[in-house]
Amino acid sequence: MPNENGEWILYGTDKKHALRTPEDLLALVDEVGFLPLFANRVRGFSVEEHTYGPDWWSGRASDPWAWRETLSRSHKVAYGKFFQQKSGFVSLKWFPDFCNYRRNGYDFDSLFDDELASYRWKKIMDLFDTPDGLCGYEIREKAGYGKDGEKNFPGVIAALQMQTYLVAGDFRQRVSKKGDPYGMPVTVYMTPESIWGRDFVASAYRFTPAASKARIYDYLLSLYPGATEKDFQKLV
Repeated sequence: MPNENGEWILYGTDKKHALRTPEDLLALVDEVGFLPLFANRVRGFSVEEHTYGPDWWSGRASDPWAWRETLSRSHKVAYGKFFQQKSGFVSLKWFPDFCNYRRNGYDFDSLFDDELASYRWKKIMDLFDTPDGLCGYEIREKAGYGKDGEKNFPGVIAALQMQTYLVAGDFRQRVSKKGDPYGMPVTVYMTPESIWGRDFVASAYRFTPAASKARIYDYLLSLYPGATEKDFQKLV
């Protein structure tokens, strides 16, 4: 949070205040509600800026890049490509309002019924009848994204996260034909409803999407007085 002068203490000025553990990061997300992973136009509004510079992408225990796996797996916070198709966190306190605003009040089935989502999107969403989630390569294969559609696939997955129909709920390694795990852990996508239940996810549906938007913007502007609503329109 800001110091006594209202200025955010960032990694470049004070190592003592940098994030040190996944628990530190979770506490910060719970405190501020929304937190992109990468630095952006709003000063202090990122995990990167609260990380001691040499730790960022260092592979050390103090590197938040690895903590995203821990926090997404904990389900104590929502993680996904929520900010200009880039990754970040939303606290559970604010996630229902975020869903209401981003979905514009639509569950996915209603979105499709009103012809606001393509059949290619529906083929992906129809796969999520499992609480274990699916990795990207599994979704691509099962949804029929072959060579012709492969270039579009990352954008579709990012868009479904931007609209909060999918989140990154875990990370896991691929498994060889012999059953041995290998390679770097990859994102496991899940629906928010499969993690937290529909009643929770839809709990802000009693408000209009515009009301949820106003609540979010008013809150963020109170935390970051140097920013403008236009700044947050680009991000949130």
